[in-house]
Amino acid sequence: MPKRIAPLSELQVRNAKPQAKQVTLFDGGGLYLLITPTGGKLWRLKYSLQGKEKLLALGAYPEISLADARQRREEARKLVANGIDPGEVKKAKKASIEESDENSFEVIAREWHGKFLLNKSDSYRDKMLAIFERDVFPWMGKIAVNELKAPELLSVLRRIEGRGALETAHRTRSACSQVLRYAVATGRAERDCASDLIGALPPYKKGHRAALTDPKDVAPLLRAIDGYQGTFPVKCALKLAPLLFVRPGELRKSEWSEIDLEAAEWRIPADKMKMKIAHIVPLASQSVDILKELYPLTGHSKYLFPSPRSPLYPMSDNAILSALRRMGFEKDEMSGHGFRAMARTILDEVLHVRPDYIEHQLAHAVKDPNGRAYNRTAHLAERKKMMQAWADYLENLKLGR
Repeated sequence: MPKRIAPLSELQVRNAKPQAKQVTLFDGGGLYLLITPTGGKLWRLKYSLQGKEKLLALGAYPEISLADARQRREEARKLVANGIDPGEVKKAKKASIEESDENSFEVIAREWHGKFLLNKSDSYRDKMLAIFERDVFPWMGKIAVNELKAPELLSVLRRIEGRGALETAHRTRSACSQVLRYAVATGRAERDCASDLIGALPPYKKGHRAALTDPKDVAPLLRAIDGYQGTFPVKCALKLAPLLFVRPGELRKSEWSEIDLEAAEWRIPADKMKMKIAHIVPLASQSVDILKELYPLTGHSKYLFPSPRSPLYPMSDNAILSALRRMGFEKDEMSGHGFRAMARTILDEVLHVRPDYIEHQLAHAVKDPNGRAYNRTAHLAERKKMMQAWADYLENLKLGR
């Protein structure tokens, strides 16, 4: 008659110590605890199916308690009684989970982000990934794309809308739709459920970025910049913003290696430009003076305007906006992007500069009469004259002339 095995107690399991060799503590019914020399406590189940001895791993203690291990033993024994191998069932579940993970919304979204946003700016790619990581992945990142339903996505969008970010909610729906269409195209989903949510959110009317375009309003802004009491790099960025009228991201990410003070040019590489075409910004004498004054402070850094937290990064995209607000210019009066509209309007309507010179200096997609895009040096001599005339005009405007 076989010797009866006494069941284990929770205290025995908890207090069991590792030895020089593996130790086995039996609980009965094929269940035992394997204690490794390194201190691991692993639940194992011996069973027999079709005359073959087999072994099934049930997890590790204490994550799997004695009671949990016994419950798993009973579930496995029921499968064996019905001629089903619990080891094969475990393998099938694992494969199903792995397949589900590969087809999860988060995996597909990151794949889409890496492939289809390469032609976008770094700031745009970072912004889209931040939206996914903050607002989408925590709630539906683990859901397989072929199982995602419109109500699940709608609840994510409602959560964004609920904090007052309606524009972000619309942008998120659009981005999710692109991800799901990519999943359909690659055979991992059957349809884009985000398209069902068109009209499910309140409409959002995008307004124009605020800008001062009347010379009598621009003069006080220029004087306020001269009197700005913040950090010197931010003050220099503020003084250069109206003179250069580049996009805010281009200004804050400017590098000293791109500046040629002898030639009075700032050469921006294509990968930093929205249109992915290298761009030349002629530097008026006023701009050169500002840069020469800034160089002793930040010339040892990569960036003209390094972050105060680390010189390895440029200043925040909120630095200019915050400075404008500190100077008393409200959200509906002036924005960092507004310096472009200011220059475009006054150069055209007041100084009567040729529109194609202005558009090219704004790095817009200007075409020649044959439909070809102008290269970066097109009208460069004329644009240099324009930039100096613009700087002189702003200086006179500031002085009240």
